[in-house]
Amino acid sequence: MQNKGYFISSEGPEGAGKTTVMNLLGVRLKDEGFDVVMTREPGGIMISEKIRNIILDNEHIMMDSRTEALLYAAARRQHLVEKVQPALDAGKVVICDRFIDSSLAYQGYARGIGVEEILAINQFAIGKTMPDKTILFDIEPKVGLARIEAHNNREKNRLDVESLDFHQKVREGYLSLVDRYPKRIQVVDASQSLQIVLEEVYNVIKRELEIIR
Repeated sequence: MQNKGYFISSEGPEGAGKTTVMNLLGVRLKDEGFDVVMTREPGGIMISEKIRNIILDNEHIMMDSRTEALLYAAARRQHLVEKVQPALDAGKVVICDRFIDSSLAYQGYARGIGVEEILAINQFAIGKTMPDKTILFDIEPKVGLARIEAHNNREKNRLDVESLDFHQKVREGYLSLVDRYPKRIQVVDASQSLQIVLEEVYNVIKRELEIIR
């Protein structure tokens, strides 16, 4: 499958603010004339949203880590073939809240399954389709979790209640991926103000889009 559009993913630990920033980015790019599709993982389409509900349900604390990893990959596959790839083939800019790197950091690294094992599962699911650019919203776990506690209207899921040690491992996992994919992943300090972070992300993405426009 050949990407005709441009595929952007956002990644980061819980409470990093990536969803807010990328939604604002999407609006800004639309205002500038870009054909933008906003979506998220797990989710984005009906089947994947149903899988999301299973994965993130606070009652499912007994879920095995490999079951979790396989569910994420299944949701990702359906989302890719039903929404992401058709949009890319139509020449659109796709902004996806989380993609494969979440699985590599959370299940591969933090859960201890192994990054290579999770990569193999996801390569089966997505083939050769990878984001053109990934924005990693980096933040200290304590700060991110404090943000979640301060926002009562934010969805609190099964991952939010994991231990601080788990969230620290997630961050370590993400930072290790920067070394693995240095050209694709751009790190942004998410502890800065919303406006500063948005401007940094906008400048990175706009520069990339101007190259292909």
